[in-house]
Amino acid sequence: MRYFLAALALILTTAGPAAAETAKTLHGIAMHGAPKYPAGFKHFDYVNPDAPKGGTVRQASIGSFDSLNPFIVKGESAAGIGAIYDSLTKASADEPFTRYGLLAESMEMPEDRSWIVFNLRKEARWHDGKPVTADDVVFTFNIVREKGAPQFKFYYSDIDKVEKLGDYKVKFSFKGGENREMPLIVGEQAILPKHYWEGRAFDETSLEPPLGSGAYKVADLEPGRHITYTRVADYWGKDLPVNVGFDNFDTIRYDYYRDTSVVIEAFKAGEFDFRSENSSKDWATAYNVDEIKTGEMIKDEIKHNRSAGMQGFVYNTRRPLFQDPKVREALAYAFDFERSNKTLFYGQYVRTRSYFDNSELAATGLPSKDELALLEPLRDQLPPRVFTEEYTPPTTDGTGRIRSNLRQAVKLLKEAGWTIKDGKLVNGKGQPFQFEVLLVSPLFERITLPFGKNLERLGIDLKVRTVDVAQYIKRLETYDFDMIVTSWGQSLSPGNEQRSYWTSEAAGHPGGRNYAGIKNPAIDALVEKVVTAPDRETLVARTRALDRALQWGFYVIPNWHLDYDRLVYWNKFGKPKVTPLSGAQFGAWWVDTTLEAKLAGRIKSVPRK
Repeated sequence: MRYFLAALALILTTAGPAAAETAKTLHGIAMHGAPKYPAGFKHFDYVNPDAPKGGTVRQASIGSFDSLNPFIVKGESAAGIGAIYDSLTKASADEPFTRYGLLAESMEMPEDRSWIVFNLRKEARWHDGKPVTADDVVFTFNIVREKGAPQFKFYYSDIDKVEKLGDYKVKFSFKGGENREMPLIVGEQAILPKHYWEGRAFDETSLEPPLGSGAYKVADLEPGRHITYTRVADYWGKDLPVNVGFDNFDTIRYDYYRDTSVVIEAFKAGEFDFRSENSSKDWATAYNVDEIKTGEMIKDEIKHNRSAGMQGFVYNTRRPLFQDPKVREALAYAFDFERSNKTLFYGQYVRTRSYFDNSELAATGLPSKDELALLEPLRDQLPPRVFTEEYTPPTTDGTGRIRSNLRQAVKLLKEAGWTIKDGKLVNGKGQPFQFEVLLVSPLFERITLPFGKNLERLGIDLKVRTVDVAQYIKRLETYDFDMIVTSWGQSLSPGNEQRSYWTSEAAGHPGGRNYAGIKNPAIDALVEKVVTAPDRETLVARTRALDRALQWGFYVIPNWHLDYDRLVYWNKFGKPKVTPLSGAQFGAWWVDTTLEAKLAGRIKSVPRK
């Protein structure tokens, strides 16, 4: 009997870990559920697999650049530099969050997602002809976590270790606790060549064209003025299903301009080909030119179903002035969105009220049963209205008469200890209420200055300072501002990036994206719940709960959003018939030589006859 028990113990001892290690071999990974595209698929549905290759496309960027390293805090990296790199996997644009093998031929992963193995394609090559190996993958994750920008630390905080299992096999092990997103997240990272970076200072800016493995490489540049990429003719991955229909331009060039007004005039003069317009005024008025009527230039509104995220006036709660939520709530009553939308935006925008607007993730109405189960244990750390009211930003009738709103603001400011004395709002020590809004674009002055006029009626002195890109980035990195206008983009599958947006730990790290300086243990806990959501239904409930906590924290005065892309371009392009969930995919467009010929001499990317 004892021999039987000993044998049974041996079986259980050896079978346990083996069972835990049982994994499936996968061609793609979905955040929740199964990938849309089966193994052996030929291409994504939203591309033209027969798109012709060739031609030149010119685009514009504002400001300057002094670096070709987008992975560090120092410097301003050049537009488009990501095109020279490949990642382990590639996302589809018609699913909430699914990634398919790129550098990785296949993946191995257990049910609990506690680790993942990437099996690299042996045909993958760097532009110098050397193979992409597991050494490169291990090197990449070590170097970006050690010397990269601060967000990498948060994004990869759940990685326990990265191991080389063979020349073309690498394993990521994750820390305890469920985090379904981590296998997808590590697949996003651009992989760097170890043999190139060894001996070079990774954490210093450089204008030496770096070595990549992607579809493009740097061909030419002039610091701060332009950069040109050329398609790699023998690109190793050009026939992969995830790449079919993409990378159709032979040459991509970015020219740099001082500001938006110059960019628009340059576009109309034919200096570049394609622009995504973010100004409602310019969309309504700047392109009323004959070329639109003749069809030489196209204005296109392309609908999408991606999350709008949050754009707004962001309080820096590190400043004593903005640490009282009643003060933050009060100032929102002085922002007249409806008036701005009517007089400045040509009625194009919808008011944003959620950090996940335009998606099922947005919190509306009162908390559901599932949301309450998350929120109740945190009740003592959350505003009571999280449980009793639906958050809605203050509204007006659009006439500019906002006296009732200002009365509500005065009431809240009085409750917070502020009173009006000799026309100025002062605290108990007689100190005036004054602050600065830091801007990087003059475009926002036309919105901020009327906001300041309304604040002036409350006795508040608002100053607006517009600075150049370099100074703006530096001040953001050190949180040297009172208020900014910025945005947080959101996917349909939020996860680890939320840590760098909202958590207490992120608030203290320079170069992070917790611009508001939020330090709330309840929000920390809700972020972790989002990160560890086991399925789509749970993710939706947990994201809505987080949304409510952020909404009622009054960290932002919400701005507005669109549910379509505003694109203007010279009529030289062909594009796929299908628009995916995420909207326009310029990377799948191509140059139509017949259309292009009609523009000869009209635009710079087409040679004159």
